[in-house]
Amino acid sequence: MKKDSLSITDNRNGKTYEIPIENGSIRAPELRRIKLDADDFGIMSYDPAYMNTAACASSITYIDGKKSILRYRGYPIEELAEKSSFLECAYLLIYGELPTREQLDHWTTRIMRHTYIHENLVRIIESFRYDAHPMGILISSVAAMSTFHPRARDVDDPESREKQMWRILGKLPTIAAFAYRVRIGRPHNYPDISRGYAGNFLYMLDYMNEHDYEVPPALSRALDVLFLLHADHEQNCSTATMRSVGSSRVDPYSAVAAAAAALFGPLHGGANEAVLRMLEEIGSVAAVPAYVERVKKGEIRLMGFGHRIYTSYDPRASIIKKVAYDVFEVTGGNPLIDIALELERIALENDYFVSHKLYPNVDFYSGIILQVMRFPTDMFPVLFAIPRAAGWLAQWTEMLNDPAQKISRPRQIYTGYEQRPYVPMEERTSLRSTT
Repeated sequence: MKKDSLSITDNRNGKTYEIPIENGSIRAPELRRIKLDADDFGIMSYDPAYMNTAACASSITYIDGKKSILRYRGYPIEELAEKSSFLECAYLLIYGELPTREQLDHWTTRIMRHTYIHENLVRIIESFRYDAHPMGILISSVAAMSTFHPRARDVDDPESREKQMWRILGKLPTIAAFAYRVRIGRPHNYPDISRGYAGNFLYMLDYMNEHDYEVPPALSRALDVLFLLHADHEQNCSTATMRSVGSSRVDPYSAVAAAAAALFGPLHGGANEAVLRMLEEIGSVAAVPAYVERVKKGEIRLMGFGHRIYTSYDPRASIIKKVAYDVFEVTGGNPLIDIALELERIALENDYFVSHKLYPNVDFYSGIILQVMRFPTDMFPVLFAIPRAAGWLAQWTEMLNDPAQKISRPRQIYTGYEQRPYVPMEERTSLRSTT
């Protein structure tokens, strides 16, 4: 008779333990039952970087990396990208269902009304050096927002939580736009909420007091789709940081700042910039085969291919690839797209890349789109953080409401010295240089 359990025999003493299997997993504390005597701590699992450890149960985002499936709350990402909007998906992620027309109107109105930021925060942004990285400004500004809204610390109050979410989603684009304008020495453009979420952001970035200025709808829609595709992606580094920091019951601004700091790392939020550098290094379509051969020899890495979760084509990459041509209709072409297409064609036909499961990921085409929209490359992680805040807040809310969650506190395997006697200064010898 089949049992939903795992039988483990401890070969040290011959004892057998039956561990229940739930949702294809076992609970790590069950391993603590496996011990040699009453004083034994019990067995722990050792899993650096959480390669096979689930730290939470979530109903927000589903990914099947082998089948190229990404769904928000059960809805395929392809359908959402075609039919929905970023703010509608943000509502879906946070509340679990698609909104009615009245709910979406109220949600959108509340967020857009919170796009204005406190003038003291404006002065904080203006105090940064002209060459400060915009992501550093964003992280610092979001952290500072916790001091402007002290009620945000009451994280167990649903009404307060909701208001902070409106504020965060509304103010992030404004902070980003103000940081950009400070860096290029131009005055700020205050929000124009009639232009929509993505359109207002582009307006704040670009408006130069032109008569009858309009944001091209194709660019606004392209950015909205990019935001939608980046809104959540399960338990990645920054999302895990949001949950871990949030588990201390800190205010959401501090937790979002921590998550954004994790995203700032080049292994997380800087991948599309690395793709652009690679395409520029290749230089021409004719140079692609030689570059591919260097990749196969292990001399260089192929940026924008492969993903820790997806072992086949990243579903977001195919969507962004289509969006790119809508953008080119407005901006004109980009010579890098031809290089990218040839690189993708060769890689997908080459047994080496197929056998290593190296398929294009979301970063492969997104950097090209952002470049032709005239975003500086150091703005790329900021453009990642703005939409990902929706997922962070959804994950944070789910964590707060999950009775199984406690303050995050991983175990460690101690590999240091046993107890040692204190050595007086005059008896110590140096084992390393002081220079």
